[in-house]
Amino acid sequence: MNTQTQRLLRVRTERMLAGVAGGLARYFGIDPIIVRLIFVGLGLVNGIGVIIYLVLWLLMPNEDAAPTDNNLNVAIGEMQDVIERLFAEIRDVLRRL
Repeated sequence: MNTQTQRLLRVRTERMLAGVAGGLARYFGIDPIIVRLIFVGLGLVNGIGVIIYLVLWLLMPNEDAAPTDNNLNVAIGEMQDVIERLFAEIRDVLRRL
């Protein structure tokens, strides 16, 4: 009997920001849009959706990460990249004004 345990991982496909919603959707066998809507709804209601998303981003490993990788360092690096891209886009928009 060869049963493989399913792991909760951030995915590279189905990724809009960090792959958290796609990973949760794959784990539970549902559409990623449903998970994203839940995060947005929780974020709008009391902000907890944003906090949960960020915590899961830090804790969930990438699906292609090596077992020896420190997930926290990888996730923090990804967050820095996203923030830098966001600020660059904001600067570009402000320059056009």
